Amino acid sequence: MIKRERRKSIVSRDRWLVSYADFITLLFGLFVVMYAFAKADQKKQMQVSEAIDSAFHSMGIFSEAALHQAKDAKASASAQKPVQPSNVVMGENMRSPAQVKEDLDHVGRDLSHALSNQIAERTVSIHMGRDGLVVSLREAGFFSSGSATPRPESAPTLRQIASKLGATAYDLRIEGHTDNIPIHNAEFDSNWELSSARATHIARIFLAMKAMPPDRLSAAGYAEFHPVASNDTAEGRGENRRVDLVVLPRTKIDLSAPGVPQVTGAWRKITDDDPAPPPSSETPPAANP
Repeated sequence: MIKRERRKSIVSRDRWLVSYADFITLLFGLFVVMYAFAKADQKKQMQVSEAIDSAFHSMGIFSEAALHQAKDAKASASAQKPVQPSNVVMGENMRSPAQVKEDLDHVGRDLSHALSNQIAERTVSIHMGRDGLVVSLREAGFFSSGSATPRPESAPTLRQIASKLGATAYDLRIEGHTDNIPIHNAEFDSNWELSSARATHIARIFLAMKAMPPDRLSAAGYAEFHPVASNDTAEGRGENRRVDLVVLPRTKIDLSAPGVPQVTGAWRKITDDDPAPPPSSETPPAANP
């Protein structure tokens, strides 16, 4: 009887290498994916930073020199170390032009509704100007001819305007304007003085009402040099005699930023008594014989 040899099963003790190789492969894949995500984030950060720089440059917030310096600094930093997320610090109440216009349009509609009677009487007009929202107060409804003191009956209207504008986050520039007819009375010698005094009186009334903080108010007089109508007719001159309340977006431009030339040395007046400038150190060319 033939004996069949029993094959002994060989038990391998190296099967753990298969699991180990699978684990190493998965771990390598994980690090590759994480590295790819990190590179994509850096690219997006650069794109966001460039878009913000371009937006500020188009709005005129930063000068050209400051923009180039920021780009050079960014390039130098990126060459030395990886790009890190950056926080953009914006000026107080800084908004995009579209947001500002939409907000000012809303303020204008609110004022038009509150002052509908005055607008119908043509003593108040509201429109969007070059610098911002303009609330124009005609002389016929607020001042006597040649006077800078508002009429007592105009106080409720001024109170309405002050409460509406004080609730906004914008600055207010009060501008006085006149027609081109010269004035000379016991109180004012020129249209400059009359226009400035009217603007200042309105500003003082708003401050007395505590409608808005003083740092948001300014007053200016433009005399007859910013007309909105022709001075050849009585109606046009009546439109030019006004006080404009200009609602301004608040923006901050730091002119002392790097890249902006700075004035050094003490200020002094240049008069005829100043000594002559020192002779130039350069030797003048010799005259031909």
